Amino acid sequence: MIVFPTAKINLGLRITGKRNDGYHDIETIFYPVGPYDALEFVTSDKPGDKDILITTGISTGCDPEENLVIKALRKLRENHSFPVLKVHLHKVIPVGAGLGGGSSDSSFLLKAINRRFELNISEQELRDISLELGSDCPFFIDGVPAFATGRGELLKPLTQFLSGFYIVLLNPGVSISTKEAYQNCTPGQPSESLVVLITHSITEWRQLILNDFEDFVFKKHSIIGEIKEELYNSGALFSLMSGSGSSVYGIYHDKPQLSQRLGSHMIFEGFI
Repeated sequence: MIVFPTAKINLGLRITGKRNDGYHDIETIFYPVGPYDALEFVTSDKPGDKDILITTGISTGCDPEENLVIKALRKLRENHSFPVLKVHLHKVIPVGAGLGGGSSDSSFLLKAINRRFELNISEQELRDISLELGSDCPFFIDGVPAFATGRGELLKPLTQFLSGFYIVLLNPGVSISTKEAYQNCTPGQPSESLVVLITHSITEWRQLILNDFEDFVFKKHSIIGEIKEELYNSGALFSLMSGSGSSVYGIYHDKPQLSQRLGSHMIFEGFI
C-alpha cells in the first residue's frame, strides 16, 4: 500500500504561553500544501522478521530506528495487532524545515495501517496515538485546514479558503533548532485571533498576521528574511516563514516570475 504524506504551512504562529509540562501554548492555522513524500509498506512473510524502514530521497538525518515512522509502528502495536511490515519512505519534504514532514509521515502511516488491516481504530484514537509522537501530528490525521491551539493538538477545522491561489515554497537549507527558537521568544496574547484575521482581504495579511519566530530566526539567519522580502518584491500577496523555519512561502494570484536566486531555493510551486 502506498500513500503520499503532505506538507503543511503555518498561516501565522503566535506563542501565547509557557506550560507547566515544558511545552508552549500556541495559536496557528495549519494548511496542507505540497510537496509530498511517498510512503509504501508491504507485509513480511518471514518468521522472526521485525519492522524495517528504508529511506531514500532527502536524508532524514537520523537512524531509521529513531524515525517517527518506526516510532508510530511501535506505538500502534502497543494495543493493536497487525503483520510485520517493510516500509519504504521516499523523502521529498525537507527535514526540520517547518513543514511537518516527519509528523505527516507518521500520521499517514497510522491511517494507512488502520485502513489496510481493518483495525477499526476511530479517528479520535488515531489523533491520541499521533499526539504521543508530536504536537502537530494530529493535524495530519484529518489533513484539512485547521485553527490550532494548545500545543497545536486542539483543532478546529476550517474551509479550504486558499483554493485557487498559487503558492511558492522555498527552503534555503538552513537548520533551525525549534527548542532554541522557543527559548528566544516571549509569549503573549494576540489582540485578535487568527480566525478573525484571515477574514480580512489577503492583501491586508502582511500587516496583520505574524510568526513570532521570525524576529529571532531572521537575526540569526538573515537569508531567510531576505527570501521573504524578495517574495514580496516578486508580487506575493502574502509571505511568511512556516513554523520555526527555515522554509518561507509566498501566496500569489497566479504563477510569478521569480529571480534566479529564489529559484535556487525552490522546493514546491503550484495552485493550492
